[in-house]
Amino acid sequence: MVFLIQQTMLYAVPLMIVALAGVCAERSGIINLALEGIMIFGAFMGVIFVRMFQGMGWTTEQGQIIMIISLFLSGICGIVFSMLLAFSAINLRADQTIGGTALNMLAPAIVMFFIYMIVQQNTIGMAQGGAAGWFMIKPQTFGLPKGHSWGPIIDLFINKVYLTTYICIAIFVLVSIFLYKTKIGLRLRSCGENPQAADSLGINVFKMRYLGVGLSGFLAGVGGFTFSMTTANMTSNGDVAGYGFLALAVMIFGNWTPINIAFGSLLFGLFKCIAATYATLDINGDGVYLLNEMGISPYVYRMLPYIITLIVLAFTSKSSRVPKAEGIPYDKGQR
Repeated sequence: MVFLIQQTMLYAVPLMIVALAGVCAERSGIINLALEGIMIFGAFMGVIFVRMFQGMGWTTEQGQIIMIISLFLSGICGIVFSMLLAFSAINLRADQTIGGTALNMLAPAIVMFFIYMIVQQNTIGMAQGGAAGWFMIKPQTFGLPKGHSWGPIIDLFINKVYLTTYICIAIFVLVSIFLYKTKIGLRLRSCGENPQAADSLGINVFKMRYLGVGLSGFLAGVGGFTFSMTTANMTSNGDVAGYGFLALAVMIFGNWTPINIAFGSLLFGLFKCIAATYATLDINGDGVYLLNEMGISPYVYRMLPYIITLIVLAFTSKSSRVPKAEGIPYDKGQR
C-alpha cells in the first residue's frame, strides 16, 4: 500500500501543479492551452540545468540543492515561454486558442532541435547517473541508518520519495492562498469575471492578466521539471505524455477550484499509477500481483487514464462554472 500511495503521488503531483497553472491563467481571463508546451520546455530546461551543474563538478551530495535550483530555474523558463502567449493574447488580442495551440506545436520543435544540436540524438538525459540516485530521498538523508524500516507511515514520507513532491504541494497551497485570500488574488480573479468593472475600480487589467499568465507559466515549468524527474528519469524527448491536456481535464473536473483539483489529481494519478505499474503492483502486500494475473490486456490499463478522463468530463463539464470573461480579449477603449 505504501508503494501504491508513493507511486500515485508521483503521477498526481505534476497534474495538480499544472492544473493550478491553468487556473491562474483562466481566472485572469486568458485561456492557457499551452500548458503542454510549457511543460515540455520546462522539462527540457530542467535537464539542461542538471547537466550544467554536473559539468561544474557537483556531486550526489549536493543532489537536493541541484534539484531545488533547477526546479525554480525551470519555472522561470516557463514564465519566459508563457510570455509569448501573454503578448499575443493581451497586447495583440489574438485568438487565445490558436495561440496556445501554436505554442504546443512550437515547444517540441524547439526542444528537439536543441536536443539534436547538443547530443545528436532524440533524447537528452543527465550527464551521469539517474534521477533516483541523485535526487530521491532516502533514510540516510536524515541521518537514519540504511536499510532500517521505521514503519509504513514514516517510510511513506522519508523513503524513496522525491523532495519535489513536498515542494510542489507547498507551492500549490501558497498559490491557492494567494488566489483566494489576498487582495491581489481577488483583483486577478475579478479580471476573469468582469474586466470592465475591475478597470472602473482602477485595477490594471493588462497587468493582472500578465501576472496570471506568468504565474501559470511558472507552475507549468515546475510541473514539467517534476514530470521529467519523477516519471522520465530526468530525461527530455519533446514529450510529456499528454500531461498538459490531462491537467486541463483535471482543472475542468475540479471546477477551477484548488481543493477539487487536488482530489481530481489524486484520482487521475491513481489510474496513471495503475497503468504504469500494474504488472508489479502488490496491493495487499501478500505477494500476489492481482492486476497482472487477471489476464487483462496491458493496453487496457494504459488507456484507463484517458478513458476515465472522457467519462468524467462527460458527466461534469455541464456543471462547470467557467470564468465569465475567459478567452475574451479586453479592449480598454470599449466598455
